[in-house]
Amino acid sequence: MRIRITFKVKNRGGLVPFHHQYLIAQVFKGLLLAEGDSAYKNYAFFSFSGIKGQTKLSRNGLHYNSRKVTIVVSSASREFMDHLVKLVLRADELSIGNLTIIPEIAEEEQAVVFKRETKYVCISPLVLLPPAFNDDSAKAFIPPETDEFSDLLYDSTITRMTEFGIDTSKIDEVQKFQLVPDAGYLQKIKSSGKKFARIYPVYDQDVKCEARGYTFPFTLFAAPEVQDFIFTCGLGSHCYKGFGMLDLAHSDPTARAVLYATKEQLVTA
Repeated sequence: MRIRITFKVKNRGGLVPFHHQYLIAQVFKGLLLAEGDSAYKNYAFFSFSGIKGQTKLSRNGLHYNSRKVTIVVSSASREFMDHLVKLVLRADELSIGNLTIIPEIAEEEQAVVFKRETKYVCISPLVLLPPAFNDDSAKAFIPPETDEFSDLLYDSTITRMTEFGIDTSKIDEVQKFQLVPDAGYLQKIKSSGKKFARIYPVYDQDVKCEARGYTFPFTLFAAPEVQDFIFTCGLGSHCYKGFGMLDLAHSDPTARAVLYATKEQLVTA
């Protein structure tokens, strides 16, 4: 289940860091803790995007100049999504960095029917290895075209599916899993001197760690059940911190969105 939440920008021009998922994670965590439902305080089977809107780049980050912005939130659990989205919509306003936003409406993206081959784009960085304090192993660069890259993602995906309660042994050819990066895109990025892999901060109980994240389009060959799980719960490590969120390549998600709830509906309920 994927939900697009639209917010009104209270202070246009507000500044947030280039990578600000950790700030959104803190906001979501705060809402879940304040509400008091112990079942979801440490829930890990969801992911979310950064703030989407018209921006102006500066040396310090992104200035949001649009009147409205969106954040996409996704999970395999409808119960969790119902819970979190209601908390967000009922909030008077949220502060992310120096940007203050007011929740207005939530729209649900219609379900996708997956096949064994799907083309994706990363709307938040893929992290292969879980970072740890005073340990640089998660910052190592692993070429996306290697088997090691795919194997690490496969292992983490199967582990997360099992922890979620899915019996992966019943999935036909579940072991067939291969990520193939868009070679043309990688070559173009390298030729232009830009980067598709960077070091990102990851915060765990207020402890700052670092991990390498990758952002590039790719084709994934995997069982449809696996495709569905990563589309709703993210791919890789620390998805609940805002990493590993994907979208379909050459697709307009707004075209497949339907009304889920409005702020007025929840506040007056």
